[in-house]
Amino acid sequence: MKARDKEEYLSEYEILKKKGKSFFPYAIVKDSVMFVLVAAVLILMSIVMGAEQGPKADPTTTTYVPRPEWYFFFLFELLKVIKPPALVPLATIGIPTICMILLILLPFYDRNPERIPWKRPVASISGILVIVAMGYLTYMGASAGSPNEIELETAPEFEQGKQVVAQAGCLACHNIGENGAEGGLGPDLTEIGAMLPREAIKRSVAIGPGIMPSYRGLGEKKLNEVADYLASLD
Repeated sequence: MKARDKEEYLSEYEILKKKGKSFFPYAIVKDSVMFVLVAAVLILMSIVMGAEQGPKADPTTTTYVPRPEWYFFFLFELLKVIKPPALVPLATIGIPTICMILLILLPFYDRNPERIPWKRPVASISGILVIVAMGYLTYMGASAGSPNEIELETAPEFEQGKQVVAQAGCLACHNIGENGAEGGLGPDLTEIGAMLPREAIKRSVAIGPGIMPSYRGLGEKKLNEVADYLASLD
C-alpha cells in the first residue's frame, strides 16, 4: 500500500469513527437485518413450496443407490475425478479444507484496501475461480447418468436383463456406457460380450469372483436374463 493511499484510508476511517458509525452496532445491525430477511424468505418458500417427499424408505431393498443433496454435488463429482481409493480422504477432507482455509485467510494475504474488483486481482480471481469450480462440478454431478439406470441402447429381448443389472447394484462397481462407476472396483462391462462367452458371464455373476459378491440369489431366470444381456454387449 502506498503511503498516500494509507493516509487517505486512515483519514476516511477517522471521519467515519467521528460520525459514530462504528462496527458495533452499525455493521451488526445491517448484518442482522439481512439475516432476518434471508431467514424470512427461506421460511416463506418452505411454507409455500413445501419440501420434496420421496417414497417411504425400505431398509430391505438392495436396489437403492444413495445420492447427495444438490449442494453436495460438487464434492460428489470431486470423488469421481479423484478415483484412487487411497486419495479419497484428500478429495473429501483435504482439498475442501485447504480451499476453505485459503478463503478465510484471504484478507490477511491480500491487504489491498481497494473495493473495486479489478483493482483487487488476488481476491477477485480467487473468488471467481472458487465459484466457477464449484459451479462446474455441481453441474457435472447433477447431469451425471442415473446410478441405477443404463442408458445404453439395447434390443427389446434383452430389456429384462438390462433392468436387473441396473437395479441389482452392479453399477456401483462396474461401468456400462455412460452409466456406472467409471474406473471403479470392477471392470468396464460396455463390451464384455466380446471378451467372455455367455456361460462364463453367467458363472461369474452366480459365483462372484474375487471381491465381487455372489448373485446366485437372483434365481435361475434372472441369472439367465443378466447373462443374455451382458453377452449382447459387444
